Amino acid sequence: LVIYELETCPSCRIVREAVSMLSLTVTYLPCPKDGREYRKPFKEQYGEKATFPFMEDPNTGARMFETDQIIEYLFKTYSIDRKIPWTLSSSNPWVPISAKAGLLFRGGGGSWKPAVLPRLPLTLWSYEGSPFCKLVREKLSELEIVHTQISCPRGSPNRQRLFEEQGFFQVPFLQDPNTGVDLFESEAIIEYLEKQYQIPETNVK
Repeated sequence: LVIYELETCPSCRIVREAVSMLSLTVTYLPCPKDGREYRKPFKEQYGEKATFPFMEDPNTGARMFETDQIIEYLFKTYSIDRKIPWTLSSSNPWVPISAKAGLLFRGGGGSWKPAVLPRLPLTLWSYEGSPFCKLVREKLSELEIVHTQISCPRGSPNRQRLFEEQGFFQVPFLQDPNTGVDLFESEAIIEYLEKQYQIPETNVK
């Protein structure tokens, strides 16, 4: 699964919540405001009025824009009971409000910052409800760093998988195949991303 999205977009947050609930592994292509790597060509291909999120599923060939359609597709395709939880249902009037409220914690990651992009996608073990994971996603978003998220909500088998690989469970956990670096702790991860990939503003022409 591949999703073009914007960290500060309420509709994108709803889709991320669905991805987390289903314990899916998804590759995110960040599209912050003024982003050059993915947002600009995306808008050139689909038009300036094209919105996020946008999902592509290479497993089925499905491609779609609308949040409700994406959520319906994900649960019908990847959920055992194929039922959409009330907390994500389009008929629930509180869904848009809760999505916006979830972005109030910090609200970063919406604007582009220059970076030297890695050759290979990074891997982030994460889940939507964690404020510490959100901090890392914000940094990945503003730097336009493609990352594959392995979703680890409560009850997910991915938690046991990470425990078996590392000897304990903790998120966020970042793996960078470009450098061989593995890191826990949001503060350490953000510091690493800034030093390894972000270009200081004084060096931007």
